[in-house]
Amino acid sequence: MNDPQRLGMLEAMLFAHAEPIETARLAEAMYLDEAAAEEGLLALQKQYDGQQSGLCLLRFDGDRWQLVTRPAYAEVVKRVLDTRRNAPLSPAALEVLAVVAYNQPVSRGFIEQVRGVDSSSTVSNLLEKGLIEEAGRLDLPGRPVAFRVTDTFLRVFGLASLSDLPPLHDDGLPEETPPSENGGDAPEQLKLEPVP
Repeated sequence: MNDPQRLGMLEAMLFAHAEPIETARLAEAMYLDEAAAEEGLLALQKQYDGQQSGLCLLRFDGDRWQLVTRPAYAEVVKRVLDTRRNAPLSPAALEVLAVVAYNQPVSRGFIEQVRGVDSSSTVSNLLEKGLIEEAGRLDLPGRPVAFRVTDTFLRVFGLASLSDLPPLHDDGLPEETPPSENGGDAPEQLKLEPVP
């Protein structure tokens, strides 16, 4: 298999899969080792960037890749897909997303404690939009469901990983410790178990 064929196969699989996919899975499908598949993915990424293509290849944490439209063309893509029907995120939704992204995994109770208001409907809407997801149950009384942000959240906000989030505090200032789930001042180590 020559280089153009290898890049064509990778491109076809990424396009058809439409969600983030691991290098190992792509390599397995092509009967290649992971190093050769990663080399091809990097070449494809460079090719898109060099051509100023409408597509770009994103690499996420966990060595996952996704073919997406370039953010610079978001406006025309929105127009052609007629996303006017989708309501923009409310300030409450943005607050909940920030709480989850910076503190995940968190329970609904933690979100409500930070915001000071009931957040049930906002959490439900974000789950429906696929911006957050259940991440198991916390090892706390009542075993509350924990939430975390999704790959869709990263894609919507143009992030490769949560480490790309802007810092919450200036480097010179000491960071405050968020309140723990049990109302104390000390942060508690959280343990997750899969949702049945």
